[in-house]
Amino acid sequence: MASRAPGTLLILITPRRSPLGRFVTFAASIALAVALLSGFPHRTCAEAPRSLPAGETPDDARLKPLKDLDGYFPFQPPKSLTEWEQRAKELRRQLHVSQGLWPMPTKTPAKAVVHGLVDRGDYTVEKVYLESFPGHYVTGNLYRPKGKTGRLPAVLCPHGHWSNGRFHDHGEGEVRRQIVQGAERFERSGRHPLQARCVQLARMGCVVFHYDMLGYADSTQLSFELAHRFAEQRPEFSSPDAWGFYSPQAELHMQSIMGVQTYNSIRALDWLSQRDDVDPDRIGVTGASGGGTQSFILCALDDRPAVAFPAVMVSTAMQGGCTCENASLLRVGTGNIEIAALIAPRPLGMTGADDWTVEIATKGLPELKSLYGLYDAQNRVMAAPLIHFGHNYNYVSRAVMYAFMNEHLALGHREPIVEEDFEPLSQEEMSVWNDDHPRPEGGAPHERSLIRWMTEDARQQLDAVQPKADDPASLERYREVVGGAFDAILGRSLPDPSKLTREKITKQDKGEYWLFADLIRYPEHGETLPVVFLHPKQWNGEVTVWIDGRGKAALFDAEGDPKPHIRKLLDSGVSVASTDLLFQGEFNADGKPPTVAPTVSNPREFAGYTLGYNRSLFAQRVHDILTLLAYIHGDEQQAEKIHLVGVAGAGPWAAAAAAQSQSAIESLAIDTQGFRFAALTSYRDANFLPGAVRYDDLPALLALARAPRLGLAGESQVPPIVRAARKAAGLADAELHGTVTDDEGALPSLVDWLVK
Repeated sequence: MASRAPGTLLILITPRRSPLGRFVTFAASIALAVALLSGFPHRTCAEAPRSLPAGETPDDARLKPLKDLDGYFPFQPPKSLTEWEQRAKELRRQLHVSQGLWPMPTKTPAKAVVHGLVDRGDYTVEKVYLESFPGHYVTGNLYRPKGKTGRLPAVLCPHGHWSNGRFHDHGEGEVRRQIVQGAERFERSGRHPLQARCVQLARMGCVVFHYDMLGYADSTQLSFELAHRFAEQRPEFSSPDAWGFYSPQAELHMQSIMGVQTYNSIRALDWLSQRDDVDPDRIGVTGASGGGTQSFILCALDDRPAVAFPAVMVSTAMQGGCTCENASLLRVGTGNIEIAALIAPRPLGMTGADDWTVEIATKGLPELKSLYGLYDAQNRVMAAPLIHFGHNYNYVSRAVMYAFMNEHLALGHREPIVEEDFEPLSQEEMSVWNDDHPRPEGGAPHERSLIRWMTEDARQQLDAVQPKADDPASLERYREVVGGAFDAILGRSLPDPSKLTREKITKQDKGEYWLFADLIRYPEHGETLPVVFLHPKQWNGEVTVWIDGRGKAALFDAEGDPKPHIRKLLDSGVSVASTDLLFQGEFNADGKPPTVAPTVSNPREFAGYTLGYNRSLFAQRVHDILTLLAYIHGDEQQAEKIHLVGVAGAGPWAAAAAAQSQSAIESLAIDTQGFRFAALTSYRDANFLPGAVRYDDLPALLALARAPRLGLAGESQVPPIVRAARKAAGLADAELHGTVTDDEGALPSLVDWLVK
């Protein structure tokens, strides 16, 4: 289905006796004449009604350039704790869905192996590997203080994008430069800053787990190039039966490198918190750069960490440039400041530098303090703007972290805490793999097997919540899990009608009905829809919202008159409303719809760079339908029944809108044309919807719809999940209207079903 230009046109036909028709006064007639003479759209007999002059597009925010990771991401603090708690619940669910963790994957045994102890006198270091997913390993080093007994505080340390990761060495020249600048104190600790923080925290009495990002150090089952440098789609990894990361199939299943990395962090936390020598109530997390992203994402999703210290990452500016820091849906409508706010009221410490975090003291920290103030906990959030240094986790920044951990993990050390030098570990002393502990399989076979396990496990999770015809409670659980996922993916329910406005453009008396071409606006989101209403003068109180894959112009024939199926509805007394959805009809200045959904300018072929910051075109078109439905639902004419029709490629959009409309719709009549998201082969397809296949595809949207009547064309049978859901809800079974072979083959049957 080709995409069309943004904006929605509404045409309403209203009877003379209706309130909507009362504006036909002498003054209104004069105003209309002036408008027409002034260049407002005037329909000839050979064109469909317009709300705007030819060549003019709606004033709609969605026609502006898409947002990308280098945009501006301010956080507006909530006015009350109640408001925040509701927002936090929705945002946390969005994060879980984006990471492929809704519901959480089955936690299989970690089978942790700890070996190769190195004794450094006042602390020890051991090698660790454990399974996050079956056959997929988290690798790292465990630092422990000597001479301490009982349950100790602990710190998780993700390392970030430093060369060679856990094995990083700044080199002699670089560390001497940093010493001169005051960024480091000692040559050995300055050359090995990632080890330095682990050693110092261990000396302060903490158990520290320093673990690898994907593709770094010992975590090579998924390569560095795949995890952090992916740029072009791989046809050999786009098979419907055996796909890989970044493919359309992976995005449709919400499977991402970032999701795997986040789950690795969760499993590392599981293992650390369950150790006999760790106090599970005193665990901190700290990392810088990409490790900062891992830190605040983990702490936002999981309430077990008591303290978070993401360094040089949280800001209103650049949000994370690596593929491992991005995922579809992650930052749609939000940003790193708000995501970090989910940590409240737990202690949150940050540092800024001469990078994208340079303004943290004035943009981000004040808003976070306002939020923490709702918990009476303003002293638990801080940021040190060390902007005389570039991007870093240097000695000065680490010192700020030590003091923060000392206070909030109750370590009891006298301040100031001065980091001392140490003897660095060699790569051989750090590496977990050797002859006794051989490196596991990696590369393409591992990638495919990991994806396969994730897919099968997600399927089992969803099978466990399938609605059962004789069990209404099962339907509620399905709505919570799958409906909740689609709430996050689609990002909107039925709007409050009081937030919508209507600008009346034209009204024409067509004999037996009125025709209106107007604009419906949703100012809160900067959206404008060109709409058309056809309203019979003998109105029966019912409205059919007719959504066509070709736009509202498809309601009219070559002479500009309603087509037979639309005329049949009007003759039966039903009002018909339609609109151009985003990138249909009047949204295209040149009349030519784009052939693919728009993407950001980032040349790397990764959906997350676009769909991690912007709703999919599919979701935005669903928003348009919801706006039109909400306007009619709240209109002063008070329609007794609202019917929704989706045809000629619009069936899936209508199904999604129905799923998000609660009980606003009486009848849903759609021609699916056999559509399934699983058949899509490009994330730039106009119908692409990340996560849709993971959550039962189009049948799930039909099962979530609560319309008392459901008419289906384009299906060989009613999908079993739809039949079970409707029976569990006490709704009538769906009625089939046969398999359709052309755009309008189902229309007579669907219209007859609507008006019978």
